[in-house]
Amino acid sequence: MQIQWYPGHMTKTRRQIEGDLKNVDIVVEIVDARIPISSRNPDLDTICAGKPRMIILNRADQADPKMNQVWCNYFAAKQGITAIASDSRSGDGVSRMTGTARKVLKEQIAKWQEKGQVGRPIRAMVVGVPNVGKSTFINKVAKKKSAKAGDRPGVTRGKQWVNVDATMDLLDTPGILWPKFEDERVGMNLAYTGAVKSEVLDTETLGCHLMSYLAAEYPQALLAGYKLSTLPEREEENDVTYGYRLLQTAGRKRGFLISGGEVDTERMANILLDEFRSGKLGRFTLESPEE
Repeated sequence: MQIQWYPGHMTKTRRQIEGDLKNVDIVVEIVDARIPISSRNPDLDTICAGKPRMIILNRADQADPKMNQVWCNYFAAKQGITAIASDSRSGDGVSRMTGTARKVLKEQIAKWQEKGQVGRPIRAMVVGVPNVGKSTFINKVAKKKSAKAGDRPGVTRGKQWVNVDATMDLLDTPGILWPKFEDERVGMNLAYTGAVKSEVLDTETLGCHLMSYLAAEYPQALLAGYKLSTLPEREEENDVTYGYRLLQTAGRKRGFLISGGEVDTERMANILLDEFRSGKLGRFTLESPEE
């Protein structure tokens, strides 16, 4: 299942980010806590090389709670980047962002003070792939609705400076993907969470893959979410075939029937993705550092 989506405006966004780097002190990368590696654009390491970095594990309230700290530790220990978990909707963890940025820039702030630039505000660039909640995060940090936010990729079209307070200004940037997903699973993870537009996907096949994964890793969530007593036994079949049977089972339980008593598996796939993305189905982390 090949998923590629790289609109022309993303090339423009990359050039914009490269041009604006000289105007900022730190780069704050927002990732989806459910897919902390798949939602990191590998090109950003090259683009932002030499700039102090921070990672925000956003939507931590929708991720497996025990994995959030595991990923924060991983980024600090293995990549030397300070990471904090955040829930932009409730604000949990958001308040730590400014203080954490000051710790990362401790030496730079000391140099400013030596030059008499006491109280100089930190200028932070906020980057990330589409639909990881950058604008929602910025609005929560700034405690006002300044940045455009939406539940679909591609809402933020141009750069926007947002004043947080006397100590920090944030530069919001459009979401940026990379031209080719080398790993098919990365593409699917981004599709599960809505980072690529649904128009480019075979939603039913995507639903089959997600059903199959959740059955293996989070079976209790499927049993509870779709009021099933048991899951069908997996025979010698691939993810799509087994996932299709799960879509049929869940769809029949929900009463999604069409003429002839057949299950509307496309509708069930859309419901599955909606409930996964909203957090209604449960809290999931689809990647681990060990992988």
